[in-house]
Amino acid sequence: MEKATPHVLIFPLPLLGHISPVLQLAEVLSLRGIRVTVLTTDHVKRRLGSDDENRPMGRKRFSLLSIPDGLPADHPRSAGQFLEVLRSLMVNSRHAYRDVLVSSCKISKTPPVTCAIVDGLMPFAAEVAEEEEIPFIVFRTSGPCSFWAYFSVPKLIEAGELPFPEECDMDELVRSVPGMETFLRRRDLPTICRVRDANDAHLQALSSSTQRTTRARGLIFNSIEQLDAALLTHINSCCPRTYTIGPIGELLRSLDCSVGSPPEWWREDRSYAAWLDAQPSKSVVYVSFGSLTVLRRSQILEFWHGLVSSGYRFIWAVRPDLLDGAGDVAAELKAWTEEKGCVVEWVNQTAVLAHPSVGAFLTHSGWNSTLEGICAGVPMICWPFFFDQMVNSRFVSEVWRIGLDMKDTCDRGTVAKMVKQAMEGESAEEMRRNVGRLSEMARQSVDEGGSSRVHLEQLVHDIRALSLEASALKVGKSV
Repeated sequence: MEKATPHVLIFPLPLLGHISPVLQLAEVLSLRGIRVTVLTTDHVKRRLGSDDENRPMGRKRFSLLSIPDGLPADHPRSAGQFLEVLRSLMVNSRHAYRDVLVSSCKISKTPPVTCAIVDGLMPFAAEVAEEEEIPFIVFRTSGPCSFWAYFSVPKLIEAGELPFPEECDMDELVRSVPGMETFLRRRDLPTICRVRDANDAHLQALSSSTQRTTRARGLIFNSIEQLDAALLTHINSCCPRTYTIGPIGELLRSLDCSVGSPPEWWREDRSYAAWLDAQPSKSVVYVSFGSLTVLRRSQILEFWHGLVSSGYRFIWAVRPDLLDGAGDVAAELKAWTEEKGCVVEWVNQTAVLAHPSVGAFLTHSGWNSTLEGICAGVPMICWPFFFDQMVNSRFVSEVWRIGLDMKDTCDRGTVAKMVKQAMEGESAEEMRRNVGRLSEMARQSVDEGGSSRVHLEQLVHDIRALSLEASALKVGKSV
């Protein structure tokens, strides 16, 4: 039988937090000799600035195809509409996805798809691959800790821990997430767990999509094996083919030091570079709430007052749609902040965190940002907004002890207090030592012989084996 040419189609949820690690994964697999096509939506492709399917963002290693997401052009596709985006994809993009999955060779003149890597939050992508008898692997762009919390939702319901009783103590521990019994509180569960009905459609959908992972041929995490060793023992009992290949950005740089900047979702404002260069070592707080968080004007003011009251200089990435409502809050903040810091629209976060003047990171605790904070060795002040961020922030503060958790609180006094604790408090040195140790662990994991490099080689080997299997199945059907 003629040797199959491995061709992987990767289909991420069309949100920046999912797209960024997928583009990095596509480059990593391409460097290891796997042909890769990334499928996204027309809206995302326009935002990435790519008009040539075979040269996304100036790179030549993988192809980029797009399909409609079924939403009108003026739809904001932001945090508040996250579930609308997902629902529209499920209803309106299924057939287009199927066409690409089975006919991409005709569209882009490449070998047939022999393996699909699907986003863990898009179960329909796995369903279509199953229907077409194409092996699929799940890529969960959040961390193992939140994956396991979602996976444990049926146990939480069965034990009567979900839904929460009215007027309950949100600091009470939950006991039905194996491995987290001693530290996970109600308020640390993903926000979808705060619903009042155990049969809530969104809760059930996220839970079932996570349970469905057991049917995949493998599960990829953008994480470090040693960081999540205890939880991975539990996860491996349900999903034995698990690959921890993170931090994928660091893994990519270890394979190709010439790798470029991350995709620009908004225009990067380079004016901050000279300002950072002029600041003393470890003297600046970097503030960013990611690509989806939206804040009320009152919350923005509380953060600003708290930062100013802390006495520390800060650089704050205020993207155009951070404010929940109309108004140019960035212009106001720039005027107010001139004496104390720097307000910019968007930055290369990896570069900012690596700058020697940055001493702490006020973050929404998205998984990508959490990993970037770890890699840079910067302690974190966590203000999670939704979903997996609630679990991530608890691990930052109570498990890894590399930061502070201020979830469900937004007042200037608490902000100022947390900033001071992270920069100069009794636990500041301990947090710096701990995050420095994890940063070194991350570097070692992506080096030759490191755990993430070993898992990558296993993933590449298994993709090749799956491709042979898919090819044999097609030959058998045609006979």
